[in-house]
Amino acid sequence: MVSLLGLNLLSVYWLKRQRVPNLTKVLLVDMLLLTIQLGLSGGATNPFTALYLLQVTLAALLLGPKEYWKFTALTALLFGLLTVVHLPLRLPEYEPFFATYLTGMLVALIIDSVLVASLVTRITRNLRDRDARLAEMRQQASEEDHIVRMGLLASGAAHELGTPLASISVILSDWRAMPTTRDDMELQHDIAQMQKAVDRCKDIVSNILTSSGEARGVGPKRSSVNAFLSDVTREWAENRGTAALQFENRFGANVSILTDSSIKQLVTTVLDNALEVSPDWVGLTASRAGNALVVQIDDRGPGFDPKVLGKLGKPYNSTKEGMGKGVGLFLVVNAIRKLGGDVGAVNRADGGATVTMKLPLDKLSVAGTQADDP
Repeated sequence: MVSLLGLNLLSVYWLKRQRVPNLTKVLLVDMLLLTIQLGLSGGATNPFTALYLLQVTLAALLLGPKEYWKFTALTALLFGLLTVVHLPLRLPEYEPFFATYLTGMLVALIIDSVLVASLVTRITRNLRDRDARLAEMRQQASEEDHIVRMGLLASGAAHELGTPLASISVILSDWRAMPTTRDDMELQHDIAQMQKAVDRCKDIVSNILTSSGEARGVGPKRSSVNAFLSDVTREWAENRGTAALQFENRFGANVSILTDSSIKQLVTTVLDNALEVSPDWVGLTASRAGNALVVQIDDRGPGFDPKVLGKLGKPYNSTKEGMGKGVGLFLVVNAIRKLGGDVGAVNRADGGATVTMKLPLDKLSVAGTQADDP
């Protein structure tokens, strides 16, 4: 009994240290200790020989086929040995042997049933959990494959668009300098607007190449949370030509961070989605929660469909018509999660929706520095 207790305590210690013991050796020692106990108490005539069934069941569930059949053969050998080598089972003379034997068999059967049922239930639950984790990993791999394919497509399109945009920019410069257009102020204004649109397209192409890892020597820039938020909101409002954005900064003490265009795109993508459904008003509120920058974007649109909210972050998860709908939010959710942050979306009680993005400052901040307010 002392040896069996010591084996169990040692197994618990191994498991707490996250070390998996050699199951074959553990089951072998357990069976040998059971055999010794039975040999000292009647051998094969002891009704608790039914506990061998528990040992065989454990071996069938936990060991490979080769080890299992060896274990089964050894069990049969030890049981046969108990018929020959054992100490007699001494019972009080006033107790009939058969009635006592039947009682022992009943107790052994109950022990076997309870232990086998609990073991099989636990192993089945572990297998279900493992299958769920594997399914989640397969889903994540599938989503990452979507990201890779879309990144390759965007990068290729950006390269292809670079040449015609450069040609258009050159032609516009020539038009502006031509004698027939030089003095035409209305035409000069139209050319300037066209040049501004071309420059914006070129910036978008550069941002796509930067996000896909082709930064052309442009690295992250040192900035601060307040400056980053101000730049994002100002540039977004100017480029969209809208005054619908209401920006409120509640972040508090400024923090120095490193930013690049990909982080800016995460915010502008959600702002674009909000502006599409709520062209008259879009709200952006920045705050701090622990060690995270929280960006909350509100709109007054129709809100999210419950099915979309239930599958937030899945590719092509949108009720909009047309190819590629729902890709923007999918990329935002997965990009922020890869940074260690989180994205949530809810429908507001007074109408519209709220998208909340949490960006971990430890992934963005310059350690040990505080930034001056811009």
